[in-house]
Amino acid sequence: MVFKRMLGALGVGAPSVDTVLAGSRVQPGGPLRGEVCLKGGDFDAAIEHITLGLVARAEAEHAEGEMTGLAEFARFEVSGPFTLRKGEDKVVGFEVPVPWETPISEVEGQPLTGMALGVRTELAIAKAIDKGDLDMLAVEPLPSQLEVLRAFLRAGFHFKSADVEAGRLYGVAQQLPVFQEIEFYPPGHHAGRINEVELTFVAGPADLVIILEADKRAGRYGSGDAIGRWQVSHAEAMGMNWSAEIDRWLDSLSQYGGGHYGHDAHYGHDGHHAHRGHGAGMGTVVAAGAAGVVGGLVAGEIIEDIFEGEDDEG
Repeated sequence: MVFKRMLGALGVGAPSVDTVLAGSRVQPGGPLRGEVCLKGGDFDAAIEHITLGLVARAEAEHAEGEMTGLAEFARFEVSGPFTLRKGEDKVVGFEVPVPWETPISEVEGQPLTGMALGVRTELAIAKAIDKGDLDMLAVEPLPSQLEVLRAFLRAGFHFKSADVEAGRLYGVAQQLPVFQEIEFYPPGHHAGRINEVELTFVAGPADLVIILEADKRAGRYGSGDAIGRWQVSHAEAMGMNWSAEIDRWLDSLSQYGGGHYGHDAHYGHDGHHAHRGHGAGMGTVVAAGAAGVVGGLVAGEIIEDIFEGEDDEG
């Protein structure tokens, strides 16, 4: 067990902390269990609270361009006030719910390139907060999400990368302030018309929204982006032929230039029901500037607290 000394905000001789997760992998909507193990420092410490934050390496747009950093998308207080005596060992167990919209970072044992998720432990002592322990978190897809991902491979797509964007999707009942994009190269028979396809999931307890965005090559119907959207129950998602659905949608782009496609009749092309805010002609993410987009991530925190120096980027 490796303890991390809280030196940054709490000073020399402060307590140390190590967060141990009970399992190596979780799923959206499932429990995250573990223990926060504390070791008292050189003095008695009045702990005000222990808080866990779920964080992701994310991108956000602002006036000067794109910023990359660590974005917190959920937080849970796992302990209220107590006194940690000098040199005392204390263990605080926890079980918190993983949000249904949590991004996926691993599929069938394989990490997704570009993804970095973690659990950050905050310890508050005498009004000082130290974000002292960051543990990597592997999130596997729900069975309904896995069915869609497998369909992409069956249809001949090749995985490119994945990332997390700060912002909100147009026309979707989204709970988290971030969303994930999983990028694929198209199969050969679509490669002449499509550069890539991006897949976004918005999961809930009862249903799953699947959003596809195709980056079209210049041609008869012009370049640009086209959107397909399906909203189905998890059971319906397991029974659908997604390879055929995706192929029909892509075929429709060459016939009609996009749009008018999706299980629940929500669709988009060149700005009509599109879901991102950083492409030409696309729908807008809520709040265009960094202060607006990033400021909504965690109430009460400012941009420097959300996008910190862990990545040394931005």
